[in-house]
Amino acid sequence: MVAGCASLGPPPAVENSLGMAFVRVPAGEFLMGSDETPAALARSYPQLENQRFLDLADEAPVHRVRITRAFYMGRFEVTVGQFRRFLQASGYVPESVADGTGGYGYNPAYDGETSASGDAFEGRDKRYSWQNPGFAQTDAHPVVNVSWNDAQALAAWLSRTEGRRYRLPTEAEWEYACRAGTRTRYQNGDDPEALVAVANTFDRTSAVNWPRWQKQALAGSDGFAFTAPVGSFAPNAFGLYDMHGNAWEWVSDWYAEDYYAHSPVDDPQGPPDANVHVRRGGSWHTWAFYARSSYRNWNTAQTRYPLVGMRLVLESP
Repeated sequence: MVAGCASLGPPPAVENSLGMAFVRVPAGEFLMGSDETPAALARSYPQLENQRFLDLADEAPVHRVRITRAFYMGRFEVTVGQFRRFLQASGYVPESVADGTGGYGYNPAYDGETSASGDAFEGRDKRYSWQNPGFAQTDAHPVVNVSWNDAQALAAWLSRTEGRRYRLPTEAEWEYACRAGTRTRYQNGDDPEALVAVANTFDRTSAVNWPRWQKQALAGSDGFAFTAPVGSFAPNAFGLYDMHGNAWEWVSDWYAEDYYAHSPVDDPQGPPDANVHVRRGGSWHTWAFYARSSYRNWNTAQTRYPLVGMRLVLESP
């Protein structure tokens, strides 16, 4: 349903002042969402309890969406180095620093099972921020511990500085770009175990640090216990990397569980308001089930977490 998608090679990229590469995503239409039955999902993800397959009402109904204008999307997730250059040039102070509460981070001595929050990561704590998620990163890794508001600030600064409109993708644009003409769970098919070839998700390498979740880990190894340098895996048919895994990606939409039931066909923008924003794609710590193209997650605009990053859209002239 995407014109010419099957014949696309890696598209040329345009680069901006922060060194972000953007590739052109053509206009087109696709089927958004999933209509897989709980029984079918249970067969493919036998390590998960049945209730998880019953809590997916927000992925339905499958509905036709038309993206009426081509757009440019970040070939990669925004990196640590690019975010640092933005902060240096703009003077912006990320929320994890500005509000004095910090972010979340990995601490091998922290035990989520005995903590008051029960969270997998320690925080909020001033020790953790985009500069320190509790594990080593280089400038080539995806920036994490950034809020939706931080992402908006980056897009607004780039727009003012360059005179071109940058923004977060809509949820529909994100899924359209992720699928790149497919209707399978992942860019390389339906088999969760094959995900290690194209994505950095929760596998046996990551599970070493979370032994209580060993059974939820993929049997294979993608070679990364935490984030991977962007572009470490194969791109999809649109030339986009890490659409599954590595870091959850903020999108512009507010979240509503029933939005798909009344979503417009052309360029849906999400509900007019709500309490939380959508994030997509899964992360290095995400079980394969939650890294599917159709899966929806959400957080408040102020959330900062060592799994959550961003990818921007540059509008076509």
